[in-house]
Amino acid sequence: MDVESFFSTRYQKSVALIAGLVILLLSMVASVLYGLHNFQMTNAIQAYTSFDGSNEHLIIQHTRVPRAITAAFVGGSLAVAGALLQALTRNPLASPSVFGINSGAALMIVLALYLFGSMFSFSELMWVGFIGAGLTALFVYLLGSAGRGGMSPIKVTLAGAAVAAFASSLTSLLMLIDNVTMEEALYWLVGSVSGRDLRHALMIVPYLVCGWVFAGMLAASLNTMSLGDDVAKSLGQKTVWVKAAIVIVVVLLAGGSVALTGPIGFVGIIIPHICRYLVGIDHRWLIPYCIVFGAIFLVLADLLSRFLLMPNEVPVGVATAVIGVPFVIAIVRRRAYE
Repeated sequence: MDVESFFSTRYQKSVALIAGLVILLLSMVASVLYGLHNFQMTNAIQAYTSFDGSNEHLIIQHTRVPRAITAAFVGGSLAVAGALLQALTRNPLASPSVFGINSGAALMIVLALYLFGSMFSFSELMWVGFIGAGLTALFVYLLGSAGRGGMSPIKVTLAGAAVAAFASSLTSLLMLIDNVTMEEALYWLVGSVSGRDLRHALMIVPYLVCGWVFAGMLAASLNTMSLGDDVAKSLGQKTVWVKAAIVIVVVLLAGGSVALTGPIGFVGIIIPHICRYLVGIDHRWLIPYCIVFGAIFLVLADLLSRFLLMPNEVPVGVATAVIGVPFVIAIVRRRAYE
């Protein structure tokens, strides 16, 4: 039985989605238990039922569990954001970086550090990054909608690439001017889920969950939009409002993720393609599958990053790049032959 026939019915898709949730749970348990220090399951349970202040319990409570939760929510959010942007731009390689979200968030954080030094706390810098991501996405949307014909896939892609390049150049300039800024900003410029405690995650998670809900509400409209703007308009679709809603949801998902963990690439490219291969282009199924499989991917990538150069840890953004680059090359080669 091939993949397409296996995922042909609603029942089979539902069973596979539940199986994905089980795999996600097991992946998060493995993320809590394994790394430079390995723990037993009883240690993880006792860290919450009978906390004794030991190093093991402290690591589990303040490092491993927040890290697993952060990776799951960010992975799912980046995957959904990638799926939405690919539907909006009709570009198979579209990801949050297309809208300049990563570059805009990084620029705002570096600018805040350059102007105000260490006045901002970690939590405040998260909100600075969130605001920067939102403003950048809004600017790209307006730039890509200007002129005759309104927004088009090629216009928004070019606008995003130009704004991202400009923001990255300004970020590099500020870091070269001030070495202190460079040292502090590197923590935000290399995507990582480490160093974030549960309090930081809970500040951003509500926005990510809202983004998931709104993305699900847009699923039917996305299916209509995939037929093309002219067909969608003839079916009564208000394409301008749908595109604006997509941008808002992407800001919630990708902006919140970047604000929490810094830029983590390739999740928004890889996972939507895998999920389309499994369940097709129906966004009513694609979005929940992206949430689950994106979460699995980033949790396992974070787990892998702990073992690549042990005892040193590799930022998860590096691990996703190692996996993602061959995947992108495969997509490009496949498109070249179609």
